[in-house]
Amino acid sequence: MSLEKEVPWRNPWQSVKGENSMKNGWSSEMAACAVQDNGVKAIENLMQRRGKFDYILLETTGLADPGAVASMFWVDSELGSDIYLDGIVSVVDAKHGLQHLTEEKPEGLVNEACRQIALADLIIINKTDLVSREELNEVRTSVRSINGLVKILETQRSRVDLSNVLDLHAFDSLSGISLQKKLDHVKTTHAHLDKGIITVTFEVPGNIKEENLNLFIQNLLWEKNVKDKTGHTMDVIRLKGLVSIQGKSHQVIVQGVHELYDLEETTVAWKEDEKRTNRMVLIGRNLDKEIIKEVFIATVRGKQGDS
Repeated sequence: MSLEKEVPWRNPWQSVKGENSMKNGWSSEMAACAVQDNGVKAIENLMQRRGKFDYILLETTGLADPGAVASMFWVDSELGSDIYLDGIVSVVDAKHGLQHLTEEKPEGLVNEACRQIALADLIIINKTDLVSREELNEVRTSVRSINGLVKILETQRSRVDLSNVLDLHAFDSLSGISLQKKLDHVKTTHAHLDKGIITVTFEVPGNIKEENLNLFIQNLLWEKNVKDKTGHTMDVIRLKGLVSIQGKSHQVIVQGVHELYDLEETTVAWKEDEKRTNRMVLIGRNLDKEIIKEVFIATVRGKQGDS
């Protein structure tokens, strides 16, 4: 399943042999929803046509927070048994994107465009032919300052090789291998536009207990009792990581969107002579790397006992 924001492709359903319409006004070219309940119903209807399609692109045009739609595939077990969330794709207009990214919001509110970039697994920068090299570089820098983990594609007239957009596996255990490579390069960023949204990454060696890891994540995402030096609550929009859990022979991937998160064992086994480590990447507002790392160490080590 891929959540896709404002990609003006036509006919992505070529495998649906001749069936170009659905009941209740839903088009087979693209299921579009702005309300979560309607989106669930649309997907459930699609699943009744099993075998007639391979991939679903769900456009969330006008939806400020695609994370709300992404989360329904974690909480709806009936849906989860048939399909999986493949990734979140956002499109940035190279010509006008910065205008939206720099739009001032009232105190306490997050810029919607910045939030969409923070949630994305893939960013497509479109209309690159309409800007100068310097302007394009400014767009790239702005996107990367918000989401240091995201893959970026650049294009004109929305022409994208679908092999680069489909089968992202951004939310399942298969992403562990690609995430491991990305973590070797991702760095903590500094706010470039929205003064709150940045990427923070840190690494802590050793084995940890799963219950203590859950406690750390829940304090951060649910209780929201982790604050920065100025007393502002740290608001995590997206969370990813690879960790070493006691009693597990394989690396465990951590995924989180807003208050929802998941732990899943990957296919990557720890080698006998390999130094076990825990690497986390967080994207959000008011994030302080050193404080988060200290809280992580205090939580997973302070209560874990013997390794």
